[in-house]
Amino acid sequence: MKRFNNISKYLIFTILISFGFVSCEEFLSRPTEDNYTVDNFYQTDEQCFQAVNPVYNSPWYDFQRGFFKIGEVLSGNYYWGSSPYLTFTINSTDEDLVNMSASLWSVNAYCNGIIENIDLKAGKNVKESTKNTVKGEALVWKAMAYFYLVRCFGEVPIIHNNSAEIASGNYNNVYKATIPNVYDYIIMTLEKAIEWLPTSNQPGRIDRYSAYGLLSKVYLTKSGYGMSGTRNASDLAKAAEYAKKVIDESGRSLLPVYSDVFRLKNNFSEESLLAWHWVVSNNWTSQNTLQSDLGIVGFDEYGATWGGYRGPSVDLQQAFGENALNLTRNNNDARRKATMMMYGDKYDYFWVDKGGFDYTQFAVKSMEYQSATGANEVKHLVGNDNDHIIGCGTSMSRMATSLSTHLLRLSDVYLIYAEAVLGNNATTSDPSALKAFNAVRGRSVQGYEPKTSITWNDIWKERRLELACEGDRWYDYVRWHYYEPAKAIAELKAQKRSWYAGLNNYYKTGTFNAADVYYDANPSIPNITDAHFKLPFPDTDLTMNPNLLKDPVEFDLSTIHY
Repeated sequence: MKRFNNISKYLIFTILISFGFVSCEEFLSRPTEDNYTVDNFYQTDEQCFQAVNPVYNSPWYDFQRGFFKIGEVLSGNYYWGSSPYLTFTINSTDEDLVNMSASLWSVNAYCNGIIENIDLKAGKNVKESTKNTVKGEALVWKAMAYFYLVRCFGEVPIIHNNSAEIASGNYNNVYKATIPNVYDYIIMTLEKAIEWLPTSNQPGRIDRYSAYGLLSKVYLTKSGYGMSGTRNASDLAKAAEYAKKVIDESGRSLLPVYSDVFRLKNNFSEESLLAWHWVVSNNWTSQNTLQSDLGIVGFDEYGATWGGYRGPSVDLQQAFGENALNLTRNNNDARRKATMMMYGDKYDYFWVDKGGFDYTQFAVKSMEYQSATGANEVKHLVGNDNDHIIGCGTSMSRMATSLSTHLLRLSDVYLIYAEAVLGNNATTSDPSALKAFNAVRGRSVQGYEPKTSITWNDIWKERRLELACEGDRWYDYVRWHYYEPAKAIAELKAQKRSWYAGLNNYYKTGTFNAADVYYDANPSIPNITDAHFKLPFPDTDLTMNPNLLKDPVEFDLSTIHY
């Protein structure tokens, strides 16, 4: 992947509008003219919306690999060879960590610039509702960037206005704020977004319920910080309140078929509250590149897929009730097949022009079997070029698809609500919590009998199955570690994070020999400690600002406003 500049840019990042690409989705389009400046732009409603369009993709581009490695490899959902994210040996020079940090700070700077330019540059003919909507969208993306930052690094600086920091000459001397400060800042940002955003927006764009949903997740996460064995009841109540607004007032509902959520045709589905909306274009950073990292070698026509030797972990397979050493599939949870390809699976939505994708025929019979775990990725994949055309009307390209990456889905909000209502209780039979939980599980599990009471363990496992390989699982461990650190560490250490031997011969012959086909006899157990729940700051960041190594300083939020 192309690297963004390092964090030295996060305070001096100049907000420029990137021009000149054609989107397969109208709302992502940017003007083709190349003679605009900030001073003569922002003169129409359309231009104001075009100014915020890039933040739905480009500034996030170099977070894609870190997004998956942190969310899924670090959490034990995905096997990635000798990756330091698998072994908890990440250091401050790790390329994906460097890129991720720079990307998140770039998002913050981009959003700050949009808000400032709308306030200072918007023309007299721009409607007030347009200005508020555009600023509200930028605020939600800013909040999302900080939500990732605080859960990855812990204490981080609060950069409210890049121009002010540049003018003060303070850009390499900023201190970290405390974790409670950062959460309060995220909440402040989302509350203002809620004030500005409309209740409905163009499909795919952020609306007020996107902000409510993210705010509910922030409160659920924050509820455990600084606690021991329990969570803050007030924060849990807030999480339930805002999730309930989304559930009851947004008019959104779950798609009937789980796998449809991850198809190109549903990039802008009502189930998706917040997403990166990628597009194949002549702007390199606008596209989704995850198919290259996660797809089996030969999956597309471009020779640009190299992820076949990785795959969903043995531990995740077992959570679904699957066993790669069994050649028959008899799983009643549709999410398993929609998440991981295994022996015997066929997909009618991949390789449509070839009659569908037969995993066994392709991955086993036509080549040396690649996966070390007996499974390969499904989510984040489009298929071949014809599949891409069917999905959105345009071709894909080498290392480039237009498949959206969903960061907050309605089913997540349902489970947030159920967990927040459960709170610190052992079980709950609350009808609305049960309705939310049963809706999520009932959509995908054939013959499911709705539960009449649920526990924290029920919700914890359901979150894993529902959101597997969507870049989210590690952050569930972070928030669990806030208030029950020993339990979070113990579960991570007990995972099956390693590989199988002998799968190629076994799958080709169908003959099982326990002496040849077995799970790693001596798996390495990561030496996970409390310190591992904060990733190291990249060296590039520390070089620019040594204060990142110092203790955080309380940030007075009353000194800033939107």
